[in-house]
Amino acid sequence: MNRIAWKCPVCGASLLPEYQKKPYVMRCCADHSFDIARQGYVNLLLAKKRSSASPGDSAEMVSARTAFLGGGYYRAFSDGVSAACLDLLGENGLQRAVIADAGCGEGYYTQNLCRYLGEHGIDAACVGFDLSKDAVTHASSCAKRASMADRLSYAVASIFELPLADACCDGIINLFAPVAVKEFDRVLKKDGFLLCAVPGERHLWGLKEAVYDTPYLNEVRRDVLDGFVLTEVRRIEDCVTICTQEHIRALFSMTPYYWKTAKEDTEKLSRLQTLKTEIVFDLLLYRKR
Repeated sequence: MNRIAWKCPVCGASLLPEYQKKPYVMRCCADHSFDIARQGYVNLLLAKKRSSASPGDSAEMVSARTAFLGGGYYRAFSDGVSAACLDLLGENGLQRAVIADAGCGEGYYTQNLCRYLGEHGIDAACVGFDLSKDAVTHASSCAKRASMADRLSYAVASIFELPLADACCDGIINLFAPVAVKEFDRVLKKDGFLLCAVPGERHLWGLKEAVYDTPYLNEVRRDVLDGFVLTEVRRIEDCVTICTQEHIRALFSMTPYYWKTAKEDTEKLSRLQTLKTEIVFDLLLYRKR
């Protein structure tokens, strides 16, 4: 946590970790303190800012997504995100960097990114933020087991109020989460980058064919963001075979279709034991203006 420029969510002062005695805490000069959980994360989402008692994804949703991602079906996408970040840091001539994952979920992409950058000679400190305490708990536990806690941190927080100092990040990844444009602009350095991921036109086409009588293409997205310039679009494509009913259900629960699809169409998936589908992602690479 020491490499991250934390900001107190109460008063905005610098927030520093204290490891002299247990329980470990994060504390600011105004004596606002926040316990560091035994898994290593810190909860910086104030009670008055919560939309519910347990905002974000539930433990069941985190478990399903973890099972699916653990099957390696999205590894090509994860590697593509990491490679794009490496290239963007290289363009700035950086060998040392701070990267934030805004909407990190269970930490699959954050941990892969941190490991990938380290393997390619970048001394990276990565920090992930999510509203879900269950997701952040899982992410922190994985980082601890992988002995990455010294360069990989997590916090429960809203990406619209990041507990980070101004201009402290070299890059932000934002994968299938809302885009908090003003907040990203605030915490990024002058030449910082923002990497967003959106589904391509034929993403999960095989899944759609299995569910819908008339599958439809996804909308092409090239979002215009105030304060940022879209410099490049990278497409990542693969074809995967999902091998178990559990993973098919988990994949479906990760999509917006889960909430929109009629029950009789959803039940079609229960008859499948394998599913072959295209996966198509567009990485939108932005530079701070």
